[in-house]
Amino acid sequence: ERSRVRLARPATPEIAAMTRRRELEQHRHTLGEIRGIMNSMKTLSYIESRKLGRFLEAQRAVVAHIETTASDFLGFYPRALPRAEEAIPICLLLGSERGFCGDFNETLLRQLESHLRECSIDTPRLIVTGNKLGNQLEGDPRVVAYIVGANVVEEAETTLSLIINTLTELQAKEGAVSLAVLYHDPDKEQIVTTEVLPPFEQYRDTAPRFPHPPVINLPPATFLAELIDHYLFATLHEIMYVSLMAENIQRVRHLESAVQHLDDKSANLLHQSNALRQEEIIEEIEVILLSASSLDESKHKGK
Repeated sequence: ERSRVRLARPATPEIAAMTRRRELEQHRHTLGEIRGIMNSMKTLSYIESRKLGRFLEAQRAVVAHIETTASDFLGFYPRALPRAEEAIPICLLLGSERGFCGDFNETLLRQLESHLRECSIDTPRLIVTGNKLGNQLEGDPRVVAYIVGANVVEEAETTLSLIINTLTELQAKEGAVSLAVLYHDPDKEQIVTTEVLPPFEQYRDTAPRFPHPPVINLPPATFLAELIDHYLFATLHEIMYVSLMAENIQRVRHLESAVQHLDDKSANLLHQSNALRQEEIIEEIEVILLSASSLDESKHKGK
């Protein structure tokens, strides 16, 4: 009696090649979808960098105007600028909120350690912006505030307000503070450290440019205090735009490299798939020829 159990036949080379080719096609299709997403991200970053260029140009003009005003003012009222006193050092790190920008945050951290060594700062307070950078400094006792970074230029206002509020709280709690901002500069293609507080030190001994002092409606000390508030807000705005510009430029470069890598991999998979398909065609031709040969032999024997 025949057994009712049917044994599975071993896969033939033809079936194995066909399965492998389908796997390669599926993998190539997946890579194509990933490439489309990355290409869209690259395009958005490029558009954002162009938009930031317009904002940055206007903001630099505002900062330059405030600095000119401070220089003219301090040329006649140098005593309004308080003497530098011992202050608690604060470092503001402008990291990235999103990824796909290479070693953007890692280089920032290396520059921070170099800055602390050069300035002999033993106990700095760190204000960290950007989720990706914040994750790398999570649990660091030097960090006094983690602030959400800006993804687009429209979100810079919110991030800046949080930074200003943090500085105000630290001044009320600690007293005098100095502020150094570490950020990427795309024009210099390096990380820049800018001393923001105390401001206008370079204009302390400026000679007057005009024969008569500027006409002001406030006491010199009050006028300078309000000018410093405007300057801090404006210069931090400019620095944030510069950092966000550098982040988007670096993201475009990183994604371009990733897209090129996917294109190369997809081309390699296509080459492998075509080679397997060619093998399938050759095997099909061989089967047809063998079948035709067998049929001719059968006819010959029958005759």
